[in-house]
Amino acid sequence: MKKYLFLLLLAFLVVSCSKVKVEGNVKGGSPLERIEFIEASGVATLPLVNIGLDEKGNFKGDFKAPKNGMYAMTYAGKMNFIYLKKGQTLNISGDAATFPEVYKIEGDAKKNNDFIAATQKYLESYSSKLNMQMLQKKESEFVADIKKIHSDLEKNLDDNADKFGADSEVVKLKKDELTTNILTFLVQYQSTHGQATGDPSFKVSKAFTDYEKTLTENNDRMVEELPVYRNYLLNKVGQDFQTYAEKQTDKNSASMSAIFARFLGTKPDMSQKTKDYLLAFVIAKFDLNPYTSEVDKVKKVSDEYIKDSEVKKDLNSAINAVFGLKKGEEAPKVSLQKLDGKSGNLELNTKPTLVMSYASWNPYIGQSTIPVLKEVVNFYKSKVNFAFVNLDDTKEQFTKTANALLKGIPGTSYYAEGGLQSEYAKKFFIYGFKIPGFFLIDKDGKVASQTFYNLGDAKFVQEMNKISGLQAPTVNPQVQLQNDLLPQDPKADSAKTK
Repeated sequence: MKKYLFLLLLAFLVVSCSKVKVEGNVKGGSPLERIEFIEASGVATLPLVNIGLDEKGNFKGDFKAPKNGMYAMTYAGKMNFIYLKKGQTLNISGDAATFPEVYKIEGDAKKNNDFIAATQKYLESYSSKLNMQMLQKKESEFVADIKKIHSDLEKNLDDNADKFGADSEVVKLKKDELTTNILTFLVQYQSTHGQATGDPSFKVSKAFTDYEKTLTENNDRMVEELPVYRNYLLNKVGQDFQTYAEKQTDKNSASMSAIFARFLGTKPDMSQKTKDYLLAFVIAKFDLNPYTSEVDKVKKVSDEYIKDSEVKKDLNSAINAVFGLKKGEEAPKVSLQKLDGKSGNLELNTKPTLVMSYASWNPYIGQSTIPVLKEVVNFYKSKVNFAFVNLDDTKEQFTKTANALLKGIPGTSYYAEGGLQSEYAKKFFIYGFKIPGFFLIDKDGKVASQTFYNLGDAKFVQEMNKISGLQAPTVNPQVQLQNDLLPQDPKADSAKTK
């Protein structure tokens, strides 16, 4: 028994030590805005936490950090990157007009991020040397210049590492980023030098390609850690892939990722890890679109071609986040609270149910969602139930919001205690960028549709007509939710795979 308790305590400590605790203040910040942290090197790039501000701009929260590395920090549609380690405690402050592009950091993460800020400042002052005129130089001169630039910037990294006492792993990461930027410039030279100098037959020499190979010795590490490196590799094979794709007989019907998966099969010199990360990168970039993509086809490519279990798990998290639960599976049972304080599951009764996930801090819900929702409810209410699940931070805010927004609209209001950290949010894959979102559950309690973000979406109307047996009038295509936070490439451009 003692051994069991010891192991349980050890497991608890491991989980606890992986948490990052963050608090701070955004001067002039609005309670309608949220701060999110997103692990930036993974495939899914999903928000790990969504933290609200109070009326004075104060915020506080914690999240489980999957690894030491770069994280995207977002606020008010803007993003910056911050280096975090498991178990750190930090304080972040800034002004709403410039946050998070400009911020002050204190606590455990200060020295590493001061190091990054200093190296970034030097890079910006040095960037004039990396100009388009270099692409017109003779190959030998170009390579000599690039090697000098690489050496100068790497020396600056080492100098700042000593000055700020940066950890070796963050220095290695920044050196890998630098190498990737150099490689990207080499690709630019290869693809544009001939055109820039009026020599369309130009090809780089073996000395050039040998130098390029020396920079890719840590290929597997960099493809795992750096989305920007995946983007470099994608650009590197871009022309070959385009030529390959044009020859495919199903090029007009197959998805981009399906053709790319087959293309990778023609690359025996590429490691399986690189193939897995590249394919996941392409799927996330081109096929995770809730409006145009078919989730079954996306999952089929992932299951058939990706071998790495962690990459596949990460990608499936992104697929679930974008599309919601799989159509036909049993809807999870979760504990929710009603306006009267009673708790229980979603009441499905004998009708199918349209479930709306929402929160008061979504800036468009009152002006854009609710007027259209009223029309939808009024048309389908004889055949469909409506459940409105609130994800605000407190029950008090839920009560205020539900009474203000949904009064008089037929349906049942619920509160998911814990908001975006609630059991409901986790089991139904609800994130800030999915609010407001809508999905259907049939009368037998099974998921009947993907998650929709636009009540005017033709696919949504089709599903509502099918499950209700009614035929809705033609929807004005201009009527749609103003949700600009649908999942994107987090490099993110996630973040927020926002």
